[in-house]
Amino acid sequence: MKQLDFDTIILGGGPAGLSAGIYSARGAVSTAIVDKNMFGGQPSNYLELENYPGFPIVGGYDLMEKIEEHADKFGIQKFPMQEIEKVDLISKKIYTKEYEFSAKTIIIATGAQPMKLGVKGEKEFVGRGVSYCAVCDGAFYKNKVVAVIGGGNSAIEEAMYLTKFASKVFVVHRRNELRADKIIQERAFKNKKIEFVWNNVVKEINGENTVNSVVLEDVKTGKQTDLTVDGVFPYIGIVPNTENFNGQLMQDKKGFIITDETMATSINGVFAVGDVRNTPLRQVVTAVSDGAVGAVYAVKYLETLHTELV
Repeated sequence: MKQLDFDTIILGGGPAGLSAGIYSARGAVSTAIVDKNMFGGQPSNYLELENYPGFPIVGGYDLMEKIEEHADKFGIQKFPMQEIEKVDLISKKIYTKEYEFSAKTIIIATGAQPMKLGVKGEKEFVGRGVSYCAVCDGAFYKNKVVAVIGGGNSAIEEAMYLTKFASKVFVVHRRNELRADKIIQERAFKNKKIEFVWNNVVKEINGENTVNSVVLEDVKTGKQTDLTVDGVFPYIGIVPNTENFNGQLMQDKKGFIITDETMATSINGVFAVGDVRNTPLRQVVTAVSDGAVGAVYAVKYLETLHTELV
């Protein structure tokens, strides 16, 4: 196992992590970004973004490619496809199969992932009718019927995207009104391919080789019905990617890392930025902002360490 030392190690190469990398490197400290996947994070899977300042409409992959190219100009060392096996936040050590990283500061930018429905059939049919990425898998459902589960921005945006391929898109929501932004709702209500199923939740996903139906339950009456579909796309929320940090620092009830306004966590020299932290808004623009703030204060922390040694 090769040992590598850096002033700052950033865990996660999405918008928050790459932004942190830019600001860290500009602070003249040695910086590395480690990610279990290729860089870009969740936004790389977005077909379009229309709320990132300066870009009225931009492809998610295109935007993240530009941000990564920007980060590359500062000589940041990147370590993609590194499955993290263990992180010790107190000693600032990160272990992968290939490397043992040591740092003076750690910036956690591991993001979040879609929350699972937790129903029978969901796990069994992942990749065979259950998907958490419409942009990735939508083309497989040309002229087919799919169900999107949820009522927030992500659910409705993905439902509209799926209408490019599917003959019909059911939006199943546990309430009788959507949580999505009004402008997004208006577009969805005008789309003739979308049908809303209100006050219902998914109880079971059925099929043989692939999904062929879901069992819905009315939250008010308890009545169950079968809905024939070829695919299921759950968008009911997110959970933080904190499996390597749980129990080491302060988190809220949902597992998101608690920080102050400088992105500092409950452990000295450890910062958390982007979707992984307890924040009121999770957008690409706020993730980028978090990354900048966290990195600037990580550099300030390094300066205090240097002062103490002098």
